[in-house]
Amino acid sequence: MPTILGQNQYGKAENRVVKITRDGDTHHIKDLNVSVALSGDMDDVHYSGSNANVLPTDTTKNTVFAFAKEYGIESAEQFGIHLARHFVSSQEPIHRARIRIEEYAWERIATSDGNSRFIGADEVKHSFARKGQETRVSQITYDGENWEVISGLKDLTVMNSTNSEFWGYVKDKYTTLKEAYDRILATDVSARWRYNWTSDEQRMPNWEKSYEQARKHMLQAFAETYSLSLQQTLYQMGSRIINSRSEIDEIRFSLPNNHHFLVDLEPFGLKNDNEVYFAADRPYGLIEATVLRDGVEPKIPVDMTNL
Repeated sequence: MPTILGQNQYGKAENRVVKITRDGDTHHIKDLNVSVALSGDMDDVHYSGSNANVLPTDTTKNTVFAFAKEYGIESAEQFGIHLARHFVSSQEPIHRARIRIEEYAWERIATSDGNSRFIGADEVKHSFARKGQETRVSQITYDGENWEVISGLKDLTVMNSTNSEFWGYVKDKYTTLKEAYDRILATDVSARWRYNWTSDEQRMPNWEKSYEQARKHMLQAFAETYSLSLQQTLYQMGSRIINSRSEIDEIRFSLPNNHHFLVDLEPFGLKNDNEVYFAADRPYGLIEATVLRDGVEPKIPVDMTNL
């Protein structure tokens, strides 16, 4: 039976680039993991092995590092836009570029006055510790005319130690879970949101401010929602972002329910008044959903938050 070539793409994945910006004695870090995927007129290389339309993946790697110097890294999104535009506009066989970026955050180390004097500086501004919270992520896609920018985060661990309940659910002969009227609600947030900026004719969002504000509204909604289900909290988190940020039209969440079970201390003659819990890492409930601005069609792939 004859075969034909389906969707295909190629590029260099996970280019680890660290850009240090030196503002006198004060240094700034941008630490990215950049993956490039290119697609277009690539039939011949698959059918005959001809590389006439192939830009080497090593070249895409070199471009990432050269652009870090040439353009700097203002934000993950802006850096991805520079790369995607370059690959599509400079290579005729390339019709579409997808740039995926993970950004690792660093924070400045505060040092003692004595140590600062010892090294001859009023204040140390070049030492950092890697933050242990979330990883920022972005995906930039360009086809020569239209842009799609999806940003977000993963591995942001949050917890409410109260103001969460779970009761009134369906029960059958296999149900053993007891209803809870005061429980811990904890999850590791993975979220992707899509911007409505799609054309160079539109005003480009402030990517850094937008990320910070989306994260802030997400966390505030988590903290301020009296939760009767993790689904309810998820919807409030998404709604808060969309209602507060006009540049964002869609957001998708994947939220594992990190169960905390009360430990039975009665065998030891002790009363456990919602104080001591067993934190179970698996199995876990997995709650996933998309929240949209009214009238907007969903475009974020349903499995993208699991990447």
